[in-house]
Amino acid sequence: MTLVLAAAVGLYVTVTAGQVWWAATSDDARDADAVVVLGAAQYDGRPSKALQGRLDHARALYEQGYVPRIVVTGGRREGDRFTEAAAGAAYLEAQGVPGSVIERETAGGTSYASLAATSRFLRDDGIEQVILVSDPFHNYRITQIAEEVGLEAYPSASTTSPFRGVAELRQMGRETVAVALGRVIGYRRLDDLGLRLDQALAVR
Repeated sequence: MTLVLAAAVGLYVTVTAGQVWWAATSDDARDADAVVVLGAAQYDGRPSKALQGRLDHARALYEQGYVPRIVVTGGRREGDRFTEAAAGAAYLEAQGVPGSVIERETAGGTSYASLAATSRFLRDDGIEQVILVSDPFHNYRITQIAEEVGLEAYPSASTTSPFRGVAELRQMGRETVAVALGRVIGYRRLDDLGLRLDQALAVR
């Protein structure tokens, strides 16, 4: 019985890893109501390379006519003067994106919290269909979280992620664990339990 259980768990994790990898290689960009940029580190108002890559990709989607608005997400970490969302919005405006098309979610400290808050105010505006922008290894998990909080989501990842080689494989492994757990207990419960896997996965 123990061997059967171990084999089942091993198969489940292997399949999950394959799904995470496959999603990371896919770009599902299509016409939608908004593009949502998942937050990453900022340094005194200056986006990190990871966040800048995500913002540049979202700007390209906007300029190509896929979406009429951009939502930037992410709160303030202890000691920070700026939220990730504020840094993202300022960067986009400096790149020529009109401030009127940018919306901010400024409280979220995890992907789940940011997407749940974003879902609430977008659905108040009658919006449910969004493109999600993060790093490729996040694609599967954030799409599942978005669906759990009521959004119809399509991932289109940054093409300039700073993670390459071993670092990317390490992130894929962590995402596999997060997805494997989240699908069993639910992503909200995973977040509420204080496991805070996003902090371990945080792009810095």
